[in-house]
This record gives sequence, structure tokens and C-alpha cells, in this order.
Amino acid sequence: MRFGVITFPGSNCDHDSYHVCAHVLGESCRFIWHAEAAVGDIDCLFLPGGFSYGDYLRCGAIARFAPVMADVRRFADRGGLVIGVCNGFQILCESGLLPGTLIRNQGIRFLGRWVRLRVESTSTPFTSRYMRNQVLRIPIAHGEGNYFTDPQTLASLERNNQVAFRYCDEGGALTEAGNPNGALNCIAGITNVDGNVLGMMPHPERAAESILGSTDGLPLFESIRDTVLARQSRPAKIGVS
Repeated sequence: MRFGVITFPGSNCDHDSYHVCAHVLGESCRFIWHAEAAVGDIDCLFLPGGFSYGDYLRCGAIARFAPVMADVRRFADRGGLVIGVCNGFQILCESGLLPGTLIRNQGIRFLGRWVRLRVESTSTPFTSRYMRNQVLRIPIAHGEGNYFTDPQTLASLERNNQVAFRYCDEGGALTEAGNPNGALNCIAGITNVDGNVLGMMPHPERAAESILGSTDGLPLFESIRDTVLARQSRPAKIGVS
């Protein structure tokens, strides 16, 4: 399969993401510069963490206008798999590909540490290798990771099973202590209604090798590969005149 990692000015997790896709997973992967007009022949797009365009105005607010984003939206609208991590999640929200926004952490401090996540859904292209309610250990590194939206949108996310991950404690309970940034309903990651776009604040690419302290992020990448290979194995539809 073919991954594409989009690099914006200020991205700093693009090489981490590339490393997991190309060297840990062993799949084809290429960098896509923010000024490119098209993403090309890609199965999954990865919007990495960092500080795109210096995070001026708001995180992701300038990146949404990058030339490549028009084709990212086209790719997603046609069912292509898109994942945004940390700053990538912020860009997806600013671009309207995901609902809601990410605001300053509760406590107004940058947080860089390991957290626990609870898997809420295994029916997405990104989570099929996990078990529901499985507790993961994955790091965060953000100053604006506090997920926020209006009550109607929040209710819709919950009703449509769009919450993919929640912050939790070691036992999987949703507690104030286990919610590092104050996110609504302990939300750490969501999908769009169709399930082909995922945004999450924690960094699965930093938890994909045992030498880093956890491999809990690797099944996410393996789930993506499973989804793509399953799509490729389906017989082509023949038009009827």
C-alpha cells in the first residue's frame, strides 16, 4: 500500500510518521510538500504533528489554506483514508474535515508525557486491530489539545459512534485525573461520519516500537493496512450499459 505524509513549514513529526510507515510497517511512503497541488496515487494520507506555519493565528488555521489541502478534501470526500495527529488533528478541524476545535489545555500549559487511552470503537479503518475498551499507553505533546465543540455536535458525535479514543486512567475509567487537557467527554480522537477521516491528539507514531516504551500505536497502522488491502482485494465493479 502507499502512504503519503504531508509536510507543512513547521511540521516536526513528519519523519517520525514516515519512519513507522516505511521502516516499521514496511510499506511504500513518500513525503508530500504543502505547496503541491495534488496528493497523487496514495491509499492513506498522514497529517503529522508540529507547528504548521508557526501556529500563528490558531493552530492549523493557516495550514487549512495550503495548496495541498484542496486535494486532501477531494481525497477524503472520495473515501480515501486520512489521519491527522496532534497538529494534523487541529488542521483537519480547521479545514472542516472534522467537527469541533482544539483549544488551550486546561491549566494553560504545554503537556508532554505518556497518557492512557481507551479504545471506544473498533469499527473504523484505523482501530480494527484493537479491542473495544482496550487501554493503550501513548504519549501526548501539545499545548492546544483540549477538544471542544457545541452541545449539539457533541451529542451527534456520541450518537453516531464517532469517538474513537478517550483519555482514561490505567483501569480504563474516565476520570478528571486521567484527562490531561480537560477535553470534553475525555475525547482524545474522533472520526468523521463516514469513518474514513481520523483525528487524534496522542502520537501513535511515537509508540510503535518497543525501544520507545510502547507498541500500542502500531495496531493503528496495521489496521490501516488491513483496510487498504481488503479494499484492493474486492472485485472491480463492471458497469452495466
